Amino acid sequence: MFKGRQFDRSVIPLCVRWYLAYNLSLRDLEEMMAERGISVDHATIHRWTVHYAPLLLERFNRHKRAVSPKWHVDETYVKVRGRWMYLYRAIDSNGDTVEFWFSERRNLAAAKRFLSKALKRHGRPERIVIDGSQTNREAILSCDAESRLQDRSRHRLKPIRIQQSQYLNNRIEQDHRAIKCRVRPMLGFKSADSARVILGGIELIHMMRKQQAKYACNQPLLLAEQFHLLAA
Repeated sequence: MFKGRQFDRSVIPLCVRWYLAYNLSLRDLEEMMAERGISVDHATIHRWTVHYAPLLLERFNRHKRAVSPKWHVDETYVKVRGRWMYLYRAIDSNGDTVEFWFSERRNLAAAKRFLSKALKRHGRPERIVIDGSQTNREAILSCDAESRLQDRSRHRLKPIRIQQSQYLNNRIEQDHRAIKCRVRPMLGFKSADSARVILGGIELIHMMRKQQAKYACNQPLLLAEQFHLLAA
């Protein structure tokens, strides 16, 4: 993945991992690399992150373990060029990340695209917990109906149970914090495309910390060890 680059193949994944995982700015990383005798511009580190984060996430998803059939769904706010945009997220009853979707708008179409992506990748859950959002409720009902119509099995699928409760959905509200804590020092993204890619990288690190890869199930691995296996 890192062959043919100007820099040593150990430098690029190190910079990408540190930027996605820790509260460091690009200029912090530029200075830290300089202390190691490596001259690399902060803009180059940003380009590395934008290029490699989606590739690493794609690899991770091929090794991601199955999620439980009870999901918690919610969205949180992300600022891009001074404007609030939205990150739709779902976790399961164990706290593992199910799926996420970045959207410039918060509406029925965005909620349906997010849920369709989650259903396609992970199958149908038995129950979805949401807060009082009627938009998310309508999106679940719509995606559920489409999923049952498209099903070709002979078994009659049960409707997805929807549970609306602000208090029961505190689990995902707490999970948002890990993402928000990393985003906050970035002081806002410069474009929606950049936000989409980097948020995917931050979610990747978050799933690694939850040991969601199949190769991390039997024995807990350090973040650096998991990243090395993924980037090898």
